[in-house]
Amino acid sequence: MCGIAGVYKLNKASVTTDELKKMTDVIVHRGPDGGGHWINVDGNIGFGHRRLSIIDLSDNAKQPMHYADGRYTITFNGEIYNYIEIKEQLVQKGYKFRSSSDTEVLLALYHLKKEKCLVDLDGMFAFAIWDEQEKILFCARDRFGEKPFHYYQDINRFIFASEIKQFWEAGIPKVLDQEKLLKYVNIGLLDDPEDICSTFYKNIKRLDAAHYLLISPDRKTVIKKYWDIDLNAKQFSGSIEDASEKFLNLFTESIRLRLRSDVPVGSSLSGGLDSSSIVMLIDALKGKELKQNTFSARFKDFSKDEGRHIETVVNACKNVDVHYSWPDKDYFEKLFDKVTYHQDEPFASASIIAQFSVMELAKERNVTILLDGQGADEQLGGYVPNYHYYLRQLNYVNPSLFRQELSAYKKFHHEAVPYEGKFPEESLRMKLGRHRRKILGQKHPFHNHFNTYLKYSTTGVGLKELLRYADRNSMANSREVRLPFLSHKLVEFVFSLPDEFKINSGWTKFVLRKAMDKILPSSICWRVDKIGYEPPQKNWMQSEKFNMEIEKASKFLDIIRINEADKKEVFTRDWRLLMAAQYI
Repeated sequence: MCGIAGVYKLNKASVTTDELKKMTDVIVHRGPDGGGHWINVDGNIGFGHRRLSIIDLSDNAKQPMHYADGRYTITFNGEIYNYIEIKEQLVQKGYKFRSSSDTEVLLALYHLKKEKCLVDLDGMFAFAIWDEQEKILFCARDRFGEKPFHYYQDINRFIFASEIKQFWEAGIPKVLDQEKLLKYVNIGLLDDPEDICSTFYKNIKRLDAAHYLLISPDRKTVIKKYWDIDLNAKQFSGSIEDASEKFLNLFTESIRLRLRSDVPVGSSLSGGLDSSSIVMLIDALKGKELKQNTFSARFKDFSKDEGRHIETVVNACKNVDVHYSWPDKDYFEKLFDKVTYHQDEPFASASIIAQFSVMELAKERNVTILLDGQGADEQLGGYVPNYHYYLRQLNYVNPSLFRQELSAYKKFHHEAVPYEGKFPEESLRMKLGRHRRKILGQKHPFHNHFNTYLKYSTTGVGLKELLRYADRNSMANSREVRLPFLSHKLVEFVFSLPDEFKINSGWTKFVLRKAMDKILPSSICWRVDKIGYEPPQKNWMQSEKFNMEIEKASKFLDIIRINEADKKEVFTRDWRLLMAAQYI
């Protein structure tokens, strides 16, 4: 895991080491183990890199790395989990290697397959490769957007970076997109589904997940999508028992690959189904061979503290050491500015501060890598409001099953999120506009409706925001987060399953629960409520400092603070105003 930077001059100007160094110095937190800079012989392109050593800790793996007698140069952030298997195939074809790193394997694979190399990769990545012979710049990002890739382009230069703050060091004007900020404050929209590559700053773009960008010798830029979830792929035809067995095999293999490392590996444990499944499967895989360190955020004297669930999981494991962070109101106020700096853009709630405390604790305990459960809810329908889409579909295509599932829903979830025959967040759905209506299918609104929505949740907005938070929080503490649920093979399998294998008899994430039934404690596997890292945000925000900032943003944006009659909306709107105050 690292930080990257690059400058490509499209005119006759030259790149300087000084401008590259400024861009990498501001992200030393992403790579405290070393840095490097490279400029090609023509002087028109240069790469920068900050290194967090994970695989092959020797100097042989330092970057920017060169290959094929200097024809190719790469700056790479991320991990290729299946690099050993790819390397074996390349060796059989006659390729030779001087390091044990996944970076060199990626370079060799690109040499062999060019852009088609992306299909072979199981990993999280953002990288750029310069081909000195063909004069081509090739940039790519992983399938789900775990690793960031931002860029700026005008007629004179193309600049890319891991974090937005790097562009200010390169002399790019820092211009806030006030229209986007206002939209966020009014309706809570962080990522715009009609312009998913936009950021909160004008002219700074994101390369979208599952896309590559290529600049040809004639300076033309091409951006293409290289992977997608195919809703028309062959559907799984076996039983739920068959499905849960295959799910467990794919999930276990994903975890096994994500345990590959030359530095200590641990886990983030919230006490929920997803993170608990990872912790217990690691325990089963490693047992006495590896002492697993888990890290959790706790909230003293708060009703939504997950301590008892976390302890249930830890006690069921054979070889686990549990570590707790205890963020409170003072911690929140102390760390708020720091987390805001590292995030670069507004974030959804105070839970991001709690997540930061977990990464901070892992750093204190010298555990470099944390496996985490993100990505399960989006593909498996784990959020309770997702159930509404399933019920809406059943109401049209299978009324009998609709009545059964509605009865089960009311038994388990109705008090939390009442079902009224409407889409969850209907008003927001309309505000999001044609993009979301299109993706949910307006001509045939109930054909594959539920699976279409899950695809949107997995590859559209929502998950990408969570991945951004996790990347910035972990890298601010020089930690790496790995996500077993985001193995593309596992995701593709999940989307081949019938809807009733995902939601069944009131249970969300049904195939996961069935797969883990004999591994997890029953109280975790068949737990109904869902919390995660939910801190006492309302209490934390009660301070003169934050109230003044909320008022400042309200006046600047000409927004009247909402009447206290709507307590929930006051709570969410004030948070958005607090966020806005950090950027105006």
